[in-house]
Amino acid sequence: MASDMEKTAEKASLAPSATNTSEQYGSSRPIVPETVRGLSPRHVQLMAIAGSIGTGLWAGVGSVLVKSGPLSLILGYLFWGLFFICPVNLCVGEMLAYLPLKGSIFELAARYADPALGFAIGWTFFFASVMLVCVEYSAVAVIISYWDATTNPAAYVAAAMVVCILLNIVAVKYYGESEFLMSITKVLLLFGLILITIITMSGGNPKHDAYGFRNWGSDPSTYMRQYYTTGSTGRFLGWWEVVLYAGFTIGGPEMIALSAGEIQNPRRTIPRVAKMIFARIVTFYVVGVFCVGIICSSSDKGLIKAISEGAAGAAASPWVVGIQNVGITGLPHLINALIMLSGLSCGNAMVYGSSRTLYGLARDGKAPRFLTKCTQQGVPIYAIAVVSVITCVTFLVASNEAIDVFWWFIDLTTTGLIATYTMFALTYIFWYRARTTQGLDESTLPYRVPGGWYPAICAVFCGCLALTFVGYDCFAPFSTRGFVTSYFGLAFAVVMFAGWKVWHRTKFVHPAEADLISGKKEVDEDCRRWEEGGIEENYRKYLATLPFWERCWERLW
Repeated sequence: MASDMEKTAEKASLAPSATNTSEQYGSSRPIVPETVRGLSPRHVQLMAIAGSIGTGLWAGVGSVLVKSGPLSLILGYLFWGLFFICPVNLCVGEMLAYLPLKGSIFELAARYADPALGFAIGWTFFFASVMLVCVEYSAVAVIISYWDATTNPAAYVAAAMVVCILLNIVAVKYYGESEFLMSITKVLLLFGLILITIITMSGGNPKHDAYGFRNWGSDPSTYMRQYYTTGSTGRFLGWWEVVLYAGFTIGGPEMIALSAGEIQNPRRTIPRVAKMIFARIVTFYVVGVFCVGIICSSSDKGLIKAISEGAAGAAASPWVVGIQNVGITGLPHLINALIMLSGLSCGNAMVYGSSRTLYGLARDGKAPRFLTKCTQQGVPIYAIAVVSVITCVTFLVASNEAIDVFWWFIDLTTTGLIATYTMFALTYIFWYRARTTQGLDESTLPYRVPGGWYPAICAVFCGCLALTFVGYDCFAPFSTRGFVTSYFGLAFAVVMFAGWKVWHRTKFVHPAEADLISGKKEVDEDCRRWEEGGIEENYRKYLATLPFWERCWERLW
C-alpha cells in the first residue's frame, strides 16, 4: 500500500502547477485563466452569512411563527443548528483544510466514497443553489410589490438578475468586497431589530407599553402551537415545521466547500471559518427568532391576515407587524428596503455558489469541459452564463402570484440543501475510514473534528430523517404540487447517484485504496508562502506589519 501511495505522490509531483505565487503575503497571479485565491477570511465568513441570512428570517418566518409558536421556533432552530449544521460545517472544515482543492468536495467524495457520490453531490447542490437564486429573485419581486403593486413582478426579477450577474463577472476580490458590504448591512439590520425588540419590550415605545413576554401568551399551550393535528402530536409537528424551515434558512457549509480553491491561506482560514461561521449563523438565527416571538404574537390578527392574503414584502413580516403594534411609524419602508437588499445579497452569493459548483463539476469531468473557461480575472464566465439562463425560470412570476412562486422555490431548495449537506457528512465518514485505515498521521491535519466520525453520523441520521418526512403534510389531503416540490430534490439526488453508478459501473472505494495524495503537492506549493516557517508564525509576522486598528479588525475573522 505504501508503494502505491508513493507512486501516486510521484505522479502528482509531475503535474504542472496551475498558479504562480508571489512572495507578498496573500497574493497570487494566475499564469492561465483559472479561479484564484482572492478571498480573505472575512470575505468567506460574510459570504456564508450572506448565503444564509436571506428573506427567510425577515418575512417567511412569520408563517412558521403562526403555525408553531415562539418556543417551538427557538427549539427547532437550536436542534437543527446543533445536531446538523454544526457537525457538517466541522466535517467540511477538516477535509478541506487538509486538501483545499479547486473542484472542492465533489472530487473528494469521488476519491473517498464513490465517483457516483461526487457526481450526485455536485449536481444536487447545483440544483439547490440555482433554486435558491430563484427564491431570492422572486423574493425581490414580492418585496418591491410592497411599494408598487401595479408593475409586473417580472420586471423586478430582471433587475435583480442584472445586478447579481454584473457583481459576479468582476474579479473575485471585488465580488468579495461587494458581498462583504451587503452582508454587513444585513447583520446591522438584524442587530437593529434585536435592539428595537429589547427597547420596545422594556417600554421604550410611543405607547410606553412595557409588554415584556406578553406576546408569548398567558396560556403555556400557545408557546408550542398545534399544527396539522391536535394534542401533543400537533405540537410536535409544529416544532417539526420549524426544523424543516431551518433546513432552508440555515446554511454555511457549502460556501467553505465551494470557495476552498479561492481562499487565501486555506489551512489556517478554513478551520477558523468553519467554527466561526457556525457560531455566528446559529447565534444570529436563534437570537433572531427569539426576538421575533417577543415582538409579535403567534396569534396576532394583523400578521395572520397579512399571511393569508399573501401581503407583499414587509407587510407580512412579524418584525414590522410588532413595530406597528407599539405605534412606531416610518420604519416599515426602511425595513422593506433592507429586506430587499438582503434578498439581493443572498441571490448574489448563490450565483457565485452555483457557478463555482458547475465550474468544479466541469474540472472533475462531470460537466461539459467548456464550463472551465475563466476570464483573466479568474471568473468562470460560461458557468455564470448557464446559471443565469436557468434562473430565467423565475419569470413564472409574470403569470402566477409572486408569493406562490416564492414558496414553490423554497420547497424545492429545502430538500436539495438538506440532501447536499447529508452527502457532505457521508463523505466525511468515508474520509475518516480511509485516513484511519491508511494510518494518516493525525498531527499532519490542520484541523480535526472533535469526536471523530460520531458528529458526522449524527448529521447523516438527522438529514435522512428530514428528507423522509419533509413533505409529511402533503399526503392527507394529497397535494400534487406539495408532493413534487417537497420530494423532487431527493428524487433528483437519487437519480444522479444511481444513473452515474449504473452507467459507469462504479464501485464504492475501499478505505485502503482511497486517494489521499493526488493534488496535495500542488496545494502545498500554492500555499507555501503562508506555511513555510509555520502558519501561525507567518500570520503573526503579517499582523505585526499592520497598524493597531487593522490588527484588531483582522483578528475578528
